Amino acid sequence: MHRPGCDPENMTAEDFLCDFCLVTWTQENPFIEGHRGSLICSDCLTRAYRAVEFGEGATNVPEHVNCTLCLLHRDAPHWQSSVVEGGPVVCASCVHQAAAKLEKDPESRWERPGQ
Repeated sequence: MHRPGCDPENMTAEDFLCDFCLVTWTQENPFIEGHRGSLICSDCLTRAYRAVEFGEGATNVPEHVNCTLCLLHRDAPHWQSSVVEGGPVVCASCVHQAAAKLEKDPESRWERPGQ
């Protein structure tokens, strides 16, 4: 997500917000991008991974609700943010893809959480 009112021709790190907690991008909290500029930060990815992998707060969503990152509805566990109004969700498939991508980036120092 982009900060409302930002200049698309002159974007800075502060203009990129996690769709799930609204924090800004930093080197210490890298982001993964989904479709149409959707973003999930590494902290939210950790929460989402724990939810869908270990059942720590996973939820199933109604048919009219789509994943914020892939824009699809899937009959699988999701993680739903309680921080942002409207409670954006991320599906298990996107959580696993984002986890694989982020852990391959040595600069992120992100690791999949253990149980």
